[in-house]
Amino acid sequence: MVPFLRILGIETSCDETAAAVVERDAEGHANVLSDVVLSQLDEHSAYGGVVPEIAARAHVEALDELIEEALKRANVSLADVDAIAATSGPGLIGGLLVGLMTGKAIAKAAGKPLYAVNHLEGHALTARLTDGLSFPYLVLLVSGGHTQLILVRGVGQYQRWGTTIDDALGEAFDKTAKLLGLPYPGGPAVERMARDGNAGRFDFPRPLVGETRLDFSFSGLKTAVRQTAQEIAPLSDQDVADICASFQRAISRTLKDRIGRGLQRFKTEFPVIGEKPALVVAGGVAANLELRGTLKALCDKNGFRFIAPPLSLCTDNAVMIAWAGLERMATGVAPDTLDVQPRSRWPLDSKAETLIGFGKRGAKA
Repeated sequence: MVPFLRILGIETSCDETAAAVVERDAEGHANVLSDVVLSQLDEHSAYGGVVPEIAARAHVEALDELIEEALKRANVSLADVDAIAATSGPGLIGGLLVGLMTGKAIAKAAGKPLYAVNHLEGHALTARLTDGLSFPYLVLLVSGGHTQLILVRGVGQYQRWGTTIDDALGEAFDKTAKLLGLPYPGGPAVERMARDGNAGRFDFPRPLVGETRLDFSFSGLKTAVRQTAQEIAPLSDQDVADICASFQRAISRTLKDRIGRGLQRFKTEFPVIGEKPALVVAGGVAANLELRGTLKALCDKNGFRFIAPPLSLCTDNAVMIAWAGLERMATGVAPDTLDVQPRSRWPLDSKAETLIGFGKRGAKA
């Protein structure tokens, strides 16, 4: 039987500095002792997006105090934790360096094992912390940097079924918001405006709908929004609301097709499993209520559980990093050595072929 484990998690992959202490008992149940997150939204909002150098400096200034606060709230010391888990990628390299180097220093000084965690694995395993989900299941990861449909077979066993060939969904929301003069972050701003809009006014494209492949594309949709805005400029508040509502509906219809095909594939490949199959949605875009509603209805129609962890665990956080470290410890994965390096790109499925979109570096990994 796996022993009781406790771990300190560190997350600095983008614009949130976070630390957490999480426990896992012998039966695999989680207990979050502390969860401390410092957002950098105010530092970046004036620029309409995350500035890597500003983010890295903010991590340096805040991380030590956040770790102390996480330990204090958990009422434990470093001597009481079994390991350190720190995000090692993917993400902004400056931020990753801050968190991983801090994790290395603590592990060395305290004589604790270090787990360099893939940020995407943290998202993929969060539903096991919140809902005790069993393998296998599907994860739709939708954030500012990633749009992927992933089959989760087990800890460290991931198969990418679909990915974006150009923009990530969160990126499309942010760029659309900026085009329309809405504040950063773009996702919540677009959703707010869409509530008062006519979603039937503009018939925006739904990229890749109808295709057998499970990949995503949002660049053409973003271009159509820009062209429409230019054609009817100057924009009234109602114009902006109608564009947002129509944009959001196009995305909703796109996800319905793409994910619907993914659910059918899952039922074909896993006709008999121990419990009702599940689709997990994670990442910042998972907070969008219309998209949640679309995906929940799709799951209900296809006999799937729809699982969306609390928003605090959908966006970047250290709880998921700590939990991923605990999962790896519990399955006997060896800790990382102190010469492990951060990786700005680190696909969960290392065997998946790179998809070439508009960029020379290929699909978002």
